[in-house]
Amino acid sequence: MSIRYISQKVAQQIDEELMSASGAFSLDQLMELAGLSCAQALAKSFPVKTHRRVIVCCGPGNQGGDGLVAARHLHMFRYQPTVYLPKPGSKDIYQRLLTQVENLKIPVLKNEDEFQKSLTEQDVILDAIFGFSFKPPLRAPFHTILKLIGSSNVPIFSVDIPSGWDVEKGKQPLRTQPDEDGNSETVDTFNPEALISLTAPKEGVKEFKGRHWLGGRFVPDELARKFELNLPEYNDTDQVVELPSGRTD
Repeated sequence: MSIRYISQKVAQQIDEELMSASGAFSLDQLMELAGLSCAQALAKSFPVKTHRRVIVCCGPGNQGGDGLVAARHLHMFRYQPTVYLPKPGSKDIYQRLLTQVENLKIPVLKNEDEFQKSLTEQDVILDAIFGFSFKPPLRAPFHTILKLIGSSNVPIFSVDIPSGWDVEKGKQPLRTQPDEDGNSETVDTFNPEALISLTAPKEGVKEFKGRHWLGGRFVPDELARKFELNLPEYNDTDQVVELPSGRTD
């Protein structure tokens, strides 16, 4: 049977069950497993010998937390990560993950000009800005960040869903939040070269044309059966498995 591509609602239900009393996973655990999977999939897509410099763009939510974990593991894999935080998260878990990154002397950028300059020096962009909970409109400063990422010539590796994509409809033009005069603009979201889906792939990436990985080797069999996920087998000790591409060529 083919793997199931899930909706935003089902993704939320699975997360809730994993962290319920019966599921017994903590948010810390899930972030650690997700971030490790991201780092491993990026390493398989962009080997350290040719793509050592990685800028990890982290949003303020759980997706950004996954990115911070990934940055730490990439450092351990001998990459040279730099973290960019357009808007740092305020939760305790986010601050602890950030401290872990800083303890490894991984550079952390919080200024847009620094980020723009740094882009010219990178081999890969790890997009961990928005996850499956994102809802438009696009708010500052993220409209500028997405445009900078999309206009760069650096390959992009996205986490779970490319930032700004509709979880169920895929790549869509994105409107920004109106300013004081009621004006807004349309931002064209980018196409990453590679993507890792977490737990199960989302409906919006069914036709994704790049390399597509799955990181979900923590989903209990019973939960996978309940939601009819039809997850593939993982090889050996790998935390990720490559999924068929939506390529038509």
